[in-house]
Amino acid sequence: MEDLQPQFIRRSSVTSTQDVARGLPIGSMVIADHQTAGRGRLNRRWEAPAGSALLVSFVVPYNPLLSLAVGVAAAEACGPEVRLKWPNDLLLGSRKLGGILVETTLDRAICGVGINLSWAPEGAAKLDQPREDVLARLSSKIDAWSAAPADRVLSRWRELSETLGRRVRVELPGRTIEGIAQDIGRSGELIVDGAQVSAGSVTHL
Repeated sequence: MEDLQPQFIRRSSVTSTQDVARGLPIGSMVIADHQTAGRGRLNRRWEAPAGSALLVSFVVPYNPLLSLAVGVAAAEACGPEVRLKWPNDLLLGSRKLGGILVETTLDRAICGVGINLSWAPEGAAKLDQPREDVLARLSSKIDAWSAAPADRVLSRWRELSETLGRRVRVELPGRTIEGIAQDIGRSGELIVDGAQVSAGSVTHL
């Protein structure tokens, strides 16, 4: 019989915490010191020296606003100066501090969070806080925000957004949109000069 008890797995090195978490029950968490094939959205690589970042994946019930909810949770866990860039980046002083990757199945989602702690790539930001402290806050925030009502998630995301109200460029397959990021819609899509964008690479202009 399948063991449905949540698991807490800590590894020194993995290909990706997402890979380890994918087959685990809801409520499970995977944390690693190092990822050999870490990735973000659009299959971009996530690389960091061992022990220098918080690299963790959570298995939670599916929620259509989960990417935004996890962003809110991560921003709050990092501190009041951290802001959100649509759809999945954490910013500190307008520089990238971390990112979020949500993969969904029929009944659950795997939420990966990567946060620069003691090291950051050139041009990026680092948090300089103990990993276990950030992890403890993040775990609590994930539990709360992944189960929060949609209106509350959307409202809090707007409060933390560094994207809304500014001019952006959105790279889409075969085309590019430039305009003012006006709001987010009920499903978390970005509204740029009246056009709804559900996915894409965003540059703040």
